[in-house]
Amino acid sequence: MAAHDDTAADITVGCQIPNDDASQYIASLRGRRIRLFVLGERVEEPVDHPLVRPSINAMAATYQLAVDEPELATAQSSLSGVRINRFLHITESAEDVVMQNRMQRRLGQATGTCFQRCVGMDAFNSLFSVTYEIDATHGTSYHERLKRFLRHCQRLNLVVGGAMTDPKGDRSRGPSEQEDPDLYTRIVERREDGIVVRGAKAHQTGCVNSHWIIVMPTIRLRPEDRDYAVCAAIPVDDPGLTFIYGRQSCDTRALEDGNIDVGNAEFSGQEALIVIEDVFVPWDRVLMCGETEFVAPLVERFTAYHRRSYVCKTGVGDVLIGAAATIADYNGVSRASHVRDKLVEMSHLNETIYSAGIAASHESFRTAAGNYEPDGLLANVCKHNVTRFPYEMARLAQDLAGGLMVTCPSEKDLASPEVGAVLKKYLKGRADVTTEDRVRMLRLIENMTLGRNAVGYLTESLHGAGSPQAQRIQIARQMEIETKKKLAKRLARIEDSGEGD
Repeated sequence: MAAHDDTAADITVGCQIPNDDASQYIASLRGRRIRLFVLGERVEEPVDHPLVRPSINAMAATYQLAVDEPELATAQSSLSGVRINRFLHITESAEDVVMQNRMQRRLGQATGTCFQRCVGMDAFNSLFSVTYEIDATHGTSYHERLKRFLRHCQRLNLVVGGAMTDPKGDRSRGPSEQEDPDLYTRIVERREDGIVVRGAKAHQTGCVNSHWIIVMPTIRLRPEDRDYAVCAAIPVDDPGLTFIYGRQSCDTRALEDGNIDVGNAEFSGQEALIVIEDVFVPWDRVLMCGETEFVAPLVERFTAYHRRSYVCKTGVGDVLIGAAATIADYNGVSRASHVRDKLVEMSHLNETIYSAGIAASHESFRTAAGNYEPDGLLANVCKHNVTRFPYEMARLAQDLAGGLMVTCPSEKDLASPEVGAVLKKYLKGRADVTTEDRVRMLRLIENMTLGRNAVGYLTESLHGAGSPQAQRIQIARQMEIETKKKLAKRLARIEDSGEGD
């Protein structure tokens, strides 16, 4: 690709308000006039919408943690020379990568759901090394563009979402072979001043709550797929973007009066389909344009970062274990040996997830660009554990909760002058625990294992950052089976001919 003029001044689109805490972040989302549809209706102000606001609260927790625990959630940036939110930090040591995991677990504990900001952090770090290598090969200036954009985001403490997943259409065909070429995001025009992009990004976590998105390719590409090899930063309030909010199980409970039946009234996750309709991106925000040979390294590095980022589910798991233990207390069975054994099993599964993720981070290595990347094999083992263990933990939590978790009458019934007293009498557990508290804990378990936040804890754990087979493919590539065969042959005193099956 030919070089282009990158002497652009400060970025003057998107949010220009510094966000120092949670309240300033929420204020920065107001009045943006983004094109958002929820349940078939255009939403003028997402901040005030009852289905959207809990997800904004969860994102705001990433700001509040930086205020409350700055040693955990902030870092010193060598790019801007100031202390910044860790979600905007380029990892400068293995300890930086480890601290990301510790922060992620803490936020999972604080919100009990997906707090939506990890994908941007992982996108920045994977792009940091890939843009460096593209420049070294092609003489482009992507790396400096990325650093300039990142300094802007650090200065204003912005949320940047990484948008990788395309709708994909017919999975047996590549991007350029699709009957509809827009089923993978692509460049439809190259101009002197930039490019025009069209397509869509599916399952996008926290996109409505972000200030910017970075679109990235989702699969390995061939030379004929050149138009699909695009990375570009786009402000969320660009008029060419449309956001269609995803349904979540039991989501309309948030539209009802009260706060018991919703389970977790304050926090939830968020997913949406982003439709990209001929969006113009100036060259200073284009980070890849046709370099198909670098797509596979980008996807693999992003998934290495993001799959070990799934230690966030252990923070949510901590909440679920606590809820299961509490409902056992409320039911008067906490001393039963089988109850204790189930809580031990939940803890074992949870810590197994965390151990693989934190090990991947501890084993990080320095890239040619200077940032640190987690061990790919261990990162994939972490994510593969995540595709399984939360489901078993959810089953055990439901076991300890009992059937009332799904047969309990509504909050309105509890408050009814006609039947409320009867319910409080017959739904009571331990004498010193109110019926309302027992119901609240049951609803929290329902929320995490069947309701809104089961999206982030269960199905997202299965499919997010790649479905199980994607991890198995990467594990197969990196498990060094021939090396292991040589170890065995040496101890068995078998002469290695160098031939393998």
